[in-house]
Amino acid sequence: MQRRSFLTAAASAATAVLSSACDQAPAPLAGGFAGVDMARGHALRDRLAGGSLPAPSVQRRTRVLITGGGIAGLAAARALRLAGVQDLALLELEDSAGGNSRAGSVLGRACPHGAHYLPVPGDSAPEVQDLLEDLGLRKRVAGRWRYDEFTLCHSPQERLFWQGQWHEGLLPVQGVGARTLAQYRLFARRVETLSRAARFAMPSFADWGSKMPPAQILLALDAITFDSWLTGEGLDDPHLRWYLDYCCRDDYGAGSAVVSAWAGIHYFASRHGFSAPGEGGGDEGGVLTWPEGNGWLARQLAAPLRQAGQLHTACSVLAITELPGGVQVDAFNHSSGQVERWQAERCVVALPVFIAARVVQSPPDFLRAAAGQLAWAPWLVTNLAISGPLTDRPGAAPAWDNVLYQDGAAGGLGYVDAGHQRLDPRAAVTLPTVLTYYQALGDVPDARAQLARQPWQHWAEAAIAALSLPHPDLRERVERAEVTRYGHAMAIPRPGGLKILSQIGLQRLSVGRKQLLNGEQQRALPTPATARLAFAHADWSGYSVFEEAFTRGHGAGLWASG
Repeated sequence: MQRRSFLTAAASAATAVLSSACDQAPAPLAGGFAGVDMARGHALRDRLAGGSLPAPSVQRRTRVLITGGGIAGLAAARALRLAGVQDLALLELEDSAGGNSRAGSVLGRACPHGAHYLPVPGDSAPEVQDLLEDLGLRKRVAGRWRYDEFTLCHSPQERLFWQGQWHEGLLPVQGVGARTLAQYRLFARRVETLSRAARFAMPSFADWGSKMPPAQILLALDAITFDSWLTGEGLDDPHLRWYLDYCCRDDYGAGSAVVSAWAGIHYFASRHGFSAPGEGGGDEGGVLTWPEGNGWLARQLAAPLRQAGQLHTACSVLAITELPGGVQVDAFNHSSGQVERWQAERCVVALPVFIAARVVQSPPDFLRAAAGQLAWAPWLVTNLAISGPLTDRPGAAPAWDNVLYQDGAAGGLGYVDAGHQRLDPRAAVTLPTVLTYYQALGDVPDARAQLARQPWQHWAEAAIAALSLPHPDLRERVERAEVTRYGHAMAIPRPGGLKILSQIGLQRLSVGRKQLLNGEQQRALPTPATARLAFAHADWSGYSVFEEAFTRGHGAGLWASG
């Protein structure tokens, strides 16, 4: 029996068995905050605002210091090791590395605290392809590249709750009118035309090594919002606009009224395009995923650092000072309560731009310009451990990614099921699992203050209420809820961002030297840098996805190895 058919039949059976239990009163909700420690970040802010830093009591030395243990910082460390540099250290604010790709577990069940998938990378991201090859997820078989079948997202991949039932895919199709379908086709043609007219690469700066600025057509799209561009193109269908707004919030943390038209088109044109229903293909691209999401990748990248004693967690960077003969970094160790002073030849600043602008002493003009241009989206991730199968509305079978057309929570993006990748299809409807519910709050007023003020129960109950529409017995099945808050999760690609950040990348170009690593020549990558500092973070692309962060970190690591 095919997995999709089995899930449909098993879900129906589970609904019948569990319907009699819906009258039972739910137990008090257990849970709390998890993942990011907002108090640490605020303590750093308050210390810097006070203007007086405590004197360091510990002195340390290393050849290359990396500040920031997100994907960019971890990629820089990997590039340094590949280049033969073993004398390095990485400082990370939280108790584990990974940034937005961090993961955890609830009641022993692995689940993401942030990013939950990686699209199969294209040829413009050879650094990411090389990583996946090193991890055994990408292999050449009979002359063709193949990806690990156990890691590729199992079918069914996506479904949409709309008009009281589940539909396959995320684009509203069944029951829409002829005009809606015509608008889908029109948008598909516009994406195809723009893809031929200019290069939409992932990572976005893939061609900057030749010091060529973005094409004028990209800069024209960057100058206006996506909503404005859609209106100008006559694309006003509410179903299409809902879907495109969802896509922007999903990848960029804010909706189509906030992000640039370049970002809105780039979402599709840089990867798998957009295919209208009935025209072949499909806009669903292959993705790699794990029960803990991209936390699996972060763990592989961090493992060599932990084993070598080079990963220093619970460290708040207080000041980065560039000196004639090297770099001096002061950091507060939350475990020991001491301020440590690090001396290094070079430093990779893999911190969010707004933090880098605060801690880098006498920050260069290009860092100030980037910090002034960017805005950051708050995010909320709620993990709900459930005891067993849920009552499900009619329609498409349970999927990995489950989205609600009308989500009851602010910024709601639906949920992913941590149990979806289990090999036994019966597990999806018989065993306990974790549902990870996402909320992008980049265009929600006062969201950051609410994240700091509201208790965890407020967010957990809101997530449960939203998901109870398709799953009316959810509250009775929740065993524990854990909420992860991101006050500044990701940079939002607003109008004008591509222009400013590309100018910085070209004017302040430092190129990592080309080397023979693993027997192959590595390409030179643009890295905003000074004499001793290289800046690497997804912020320098204006938006946060794995490919951008990893490739920028890789380039900074090559630079620091020179």
